[in-house]
Amino acid sequence: AQEKKIFMVQGPYPIIRHLLRARGWVERKLPSVGRQLEQHREEKEEEQCDEDPSGIHDLMSYLVRDRLPNFIWTNFLEATDHELLQQDHVVNHYARVDAFTTKEGLCLSLQNLPWIEQADPNTFFPRCYRLGTMDEREAFIEDFRLTAARSLLKLALEEAGDRPVRTKQVPNSAKGAGESHISHPKHSTAQAGSPLYPELVEEALEVCKQHLGVLQHQDIDRGTPSPCRTCIDWDRFLQEYYRVAHEGAGLVLTRHQRKQCQNLLRRLAEQLPQLGMEGKLNVWILKPGAESQGRGKAGGSGEHTEDPHLGGVPPSLCSPGIICTTRLEEVLQLARGFTAPSVQVGRWVVQKYVERLLTIFGTKFDIRQWFVVTDWKPLTVWFYQDCYLRFCSWPFSLCHLERARHLCNVSVQKWYKMSPDQDPRVPPDKIWSNKQFQEYLAQLGQADAWHQVLVPGMKAAILNALRSAQDQVGFRKGSFELYGADFLVGEDCQPWLLEINSCPTMRPSSAVTRQLCANVQRDTLRLVLDRKNNPTCSIGAFELIYKE
Repeated sequence: AQEKKIFMVQGPYPIIRHLLRARGWVERKLPSVGRQLEQHREEKEEEQCDEDPSGIHDLMSYLVRDRLPNFIWTNFLEATDHELLQQDHVVNHYARVDAFTTKEGLCLSLQNLPWIEQADPNTFFPRCYRLGTMDEREAFIEDFRLTAARSLLKLALEEAGDRPVRTKQVPNSAKGAGESHISHPKHSTAQAGSPLYPELVEEALEVCKQHLGVLQHQDIDRGTPSPCRTCIDWDRFLQEYYRVAHEGAGLVLTRHQRKQCQNLLRRLAEQLPQLGMEGKLNVWILKPGAESQGRGKAGGSGEHTEDPHLGGVPPSLCSPGIICTTRLEEVLQLARGFTAPSVQVGRWVVQKYVERLLTIFGTKFDIRQWFVVTDWKPLTVWFYQDCYLRFCSWPFSLCHLERARHLCNVSVQKWYKMSPDQDPRVPPDKIWSNKQFQEYLAQLGQADAWHQVLVPGMKAAILNALRSAQDQVGFRKGSFELYGADFLVGEDCQPWLLEINSCPTMRPSSAVTRQLCANVQRDTLRLVLDRKNNPTCSIGAFELIYKE
């Protein structure tokens, strides 16, 4: 079977090369021109693993230079010569996966989920709008206004002494001195005796009442007009809301209004799964629709293809990448104004920022979770039981919207030094394993949250995303694909899916990822090569979670 063991690797995958050679496979190397395109750092990494002092691998490679590889592992399917893709050859990508691996694709696919599955995307995916589509732009403007009205009621209650109801209290013993794992930045309160806008709460109550009416009757009459589109002067309302939320203006609240606020928010929470996580400052996050990593590449979500840095300035900070904002006019202006070469005009999505999230040592983090699809017909999904957390470099704050506080991507955070006010317990390499996270949850008295809330929630979100896009994907027997899903964790430990990457980076940035990235590559090869002939072989940390 030696003639069936020729492989080709394109991209920074020294571990895959090393593992396949150890199995007795022979590499058909790329022409030297192709290899020169690989960056210097990749080559250095490869040299360390590419131990071929006698030149035997080069000789073998020369001997198979005209043979078709049986196994191809590449950054992008587009980079692969289609003549190499024979019927029974194994390739690590499917075609047309941008239906769920771009922000725009995922946003659109999940809108169709309720028609495919009995599932509501609002329970696991922060609501999202494509700004290049007029209907969705209008829907976003309306959502922003309604969220501002709800937020105003929350701020009014807080000022009157009501604190937001927390789903789970953290035992004091688990907190460091003066530290809470939940961050609720308090807007600066106005000086006593300077209440403003007595009519503002009344307007917000009226808007929310109308919205509740629409929500309760939306199934009966789809033609119900949107609430209060013209009943108040929205431009004035938003300017006054900004003053309260961000500039410390006070609010007047009568006892009757206080009861109304509490009652309305309780009833809205029954209709709106995201009312808890959305917070009260109306923060939204604007993203290029076809990109990843905080900036990425148009048309795909591969993670390791960075543009050459200009003068040491990261491309993600000099081109328009992900931006957090609290102003409607800013979102619309940014989406209109950016015409970066990598972003088609109008290809922007805006998504609700998860304001009430779990932080660790006062710092935001997210989870990178791997999974593999080995078949689309029937859909067959394998979940990797190890994953890792990525921390931001600066402490979390909703009053300051810098990337160093809010974007957990390694490709963004590597440009920032830890800030002096960062908690010293945040790991210097800004990475934790899921085992470390489980230990932390146990210290909070939430030992069961990982297996009972987070893992089931991540599995369900991944399956819903895949099923929503299943009909769009270019299916091919013999292919497989390893994906990296990114999740935020809410205060209640509920995971929120942010995006899915079709080329999750295998470049280690820490001791934790060095081990985990090597393990997931080893186990993926076991899954797609060994299991064909031996269904009971070890597949490491992979677990079959779905087969149609």
